[in-house]
Amino acid sequence: MSNSKPPIATPTVKRRLISMVYEAFLLTAVEALAIFIYLVATRLQHTPAIDHGRNAVFFLVAAAYFIHAWSGSGHTLAMKTWRIKVVKLGYAKVPLRAAAIRYLMAWGWFLPALVVCYVFGLKTTGQVGSAIAIGAVAWGLTAFLDKDRQFLHDKVAGTRLIQLPKANANSV
Repeated sequence: MSNSKPPIATPTVKRRLISMVYEAFLLTAVEALAIFIYLVATRLQHTPAIDHGRNAVFFLVAAAYFIHAWSGSGHTLAMKTWRIKVVKLGYAKVPLRAAAIRYLMAWGWFLPALVVCYVFGLKTTGQVGSAIAIGAVAWGLTAFLDKDRQFLHDKVAGTRLIQLPKANANSV
């Protein structure tokens, strides 16, 4: 009889993608509040500087949300709901620097597609949506290049996602 613990499971790619969709809904609410405050503070003016500032607020609010969650508890609300946790290799708590690298690298889901849209002048909803969808699928396929099924941003940041066990109803 062995006293070893069972191996820690990696969440399926499907589970991670569903969690990301849920995360998008939650983050939309957080971002909407931040952008509302920014628009009120700038008195709804539209100048190039104010528009760039709005984009910076969008980026920084998302950064604060994710970096704080990942370096604190190891998961966001959506990840907690789907019992997914991000850990440093060796299952240690994620340091602030690794969480920041993970956040920046996770833009690989969208940024290459947005650059393609800019370079080729793609502007319609269909064109931009198609570019983002193709880019997201390409980035998602990076999980299948890794034996542990970790996405590229986790490999670069030195982190990994783990599947948390179901809570035991008898322990409550």
